[in-house]
Amino acid sequence: MIKNYVIEVCCGSIEDTMIANDFPIDRIELNSSLELGGCTCSVGTLVEAKKVSNIPMCCMVRPRTAGFHYTEKQFQSMLIDAELLLQNGADGIVFGFLNSDNSIDKERTKKMADLIKKYNREVIVHKAFDSTPDKIQACEDCIECGVDRILTSGGENYPHIEYGFDILKKLIQEYNDKITILVGGGVRDHNIRNILDTTQCTEIHMTAKHMAHDDGDYVEVSRENLNNILSNI
Repeated sequence: MIKNYVIEVCCGSIEDTMIANDFPIDRIELNSSLELGGCTCSVGTLVEAKKVSNIPMCCMVRPRTAGFHYTEKQFQSMLIDAELLLQNGADGIVFGFLNSDNSIDKERTKKMADLIKKYNREVIVHKAFDSTPDKIQACEDCIECGVDRILTSGGENYPHIEYGFDILKKLIQEYNDKITILVGGGVRDHNIRNILDTTQCTEIHMTAKHMAHDDGDYVEVSRENLNNILSNI
């Protein structure tokens, strides 16, 4: 922990978790395909990552790269993926279910939350939250469903994350005793200090990513970018 902040880094591979080991990181969000916004983490990646890192790992369950209103078959597959990850040591599951009007799908969110709680792990809603039309109502819906933490940028993204500061401050001030607001989505070395000071958040999420190349480009955690961001806290 750095200066009383909980630092979460998003990792898309075993190698990313090894980089995280070299920094004061409190938690990892483990997924795949960072360049696509993150998809479901494989069980194999989780098992091998836990062999090289003792940092708590919350795994994303997201079967496709766009949209959060899933078919029933997709939903059932997500429950199966979540349980397999929990059985293999995931410290939490990161997910998001929306209705066709982009409100929180409370029925599915509660079903997933109940499954995760059966294993006494953390329930996290990802940035699907930022697609909801009413962030206050969405936060209350998440609380009602048993969600522990919400990853959000207040509905905005880099390079305009500051446009979400007002809603972030409101969520933190009004609901901090009921749910954790994890601020993330465009955190960079040049804005992290402003984000922390303005929103008064206590938990922050970052990818510190750059493009890698191996007969094609892909995204991975950058040691240099991660160091630059953390040095500004």
